[in-house]
Amino acid sequence: MPPIPPARVVRIVEGVRARVQRLAQLMVPAPIAVLELAQGAWVSQAIYVAAELKIADQLADGPLSSEEIARRIEADPDAVHRLLRALASYRIFSEQSDGRFKLTPMADALRTGTPMSMRDMALLTGHPASWEDWGALIHTVRTGQPSLEKNRGMHAYEYLGQNPEFAEIFLNGMGTLSNMETEPILAAYDFSKYKTLVDVFGGRGGLLSAILKKTPGSKGILFDSRADELGADAFLTEEGVVDRVEIDKGDLFGPLPAGADAYLLKHILHEWPEPKALEILKNAREAISPDGRLLVMEFVPPEGNAAHPAKLVDLWLMILVGGKERTERQYSEILRATGFQLDRIVQTAAGVSIVEARPV
Repeated sequence: MPPIPPARVVRIVEGVRARVQRLAQLMVPAPIAVLELAQGAWVSQAIYVAAELKIADQLADGPLSSEEIARRIEADPDAVHRLLRALASYRIFSEQSDGRFKLTPMADALRTGTPMSMRDMALLTGHPASWEDWGALIHTVRTGQPSLEKNRGMHAYEYLGQNPEFAEIFLNGMGTLSNMETEPILAAYDFSKYKTLVDVFGGRGGLLSAILKKTPGSKGILFDSRADELGADAFLTEEGVVDRVEIDKGDLFGPLPAGADAYLLKHILHEWPEPKALEILKNAREAISPDGRLLVMEFVPPEGNAAHPAKLVDLWLMILVGGKERTERQYSEILRATGFQLDRIVQTAAGVSIVEARPV
């Protein structure tokens, strides 16, 4: 993995890119700019099809004609050519002067099993179930209720439990994003000052194991009722930290292990509306040591009109589970209501931030 740039540098680059994008929009009539944005859904589906058919994998050894690609993936040659031609206009694949197509850096990111591959995320965003969810956004905006429950008559987690094929796609896509955040989090924050860290609903322990490998003097508690089904013990053994981790298969809304000096909540609070989020925080307040720290790792959308991935993820959460991404002010309010004080927000080179709070 390439070195993680400082968060400040990343924010500067993001700011420059946002200004260039705004300038590009100002260079065309407003109706055309709106049309281009609206067509983003078509681009998303084209990327999904390329990912599903593993077209990028076919080009790993060099350029190929659309006919050869079509033969390998058992598809229509003309349709494959038109798909690649469209994607090449977005720098996903490139058509050479001889008519063959080759990988670009963005096309390479759609290959299977490569470092930082986005194929799993492309499969999730373009999946028919995801399109159905977003197609009912208007219901959520009108009612404030998740559209997934309207579409399928069940909560998101029930749906995943009853649809293991889509659940695998969903979890793989989410895992891609989560893995992208681990190194930036480690680069931005010093965890070595904590002797015991509780990773609340941390899955199989990806973040916790990465922290422990960098802090040999620390130990961890993986608190997750799903630990067995997610293969936590085998994963922690493979990572070489199993002897420093206690697995507690407790419930998210039940009591947390008491007395630790750091409680990690990574992408937990944003899945829940206020009453449930407050319940989780109250349980953390009851468990935390007097000089401990609560570390909430979430997207924190900026106030105003600045672009930020949190603002679209917020809509996704609203559709799926009725959750939300909270601003700094909103975090300050819910933390204060549960006996914490917001100390600082640490930005990382990824979109996620670390909201640090202490008990009061």
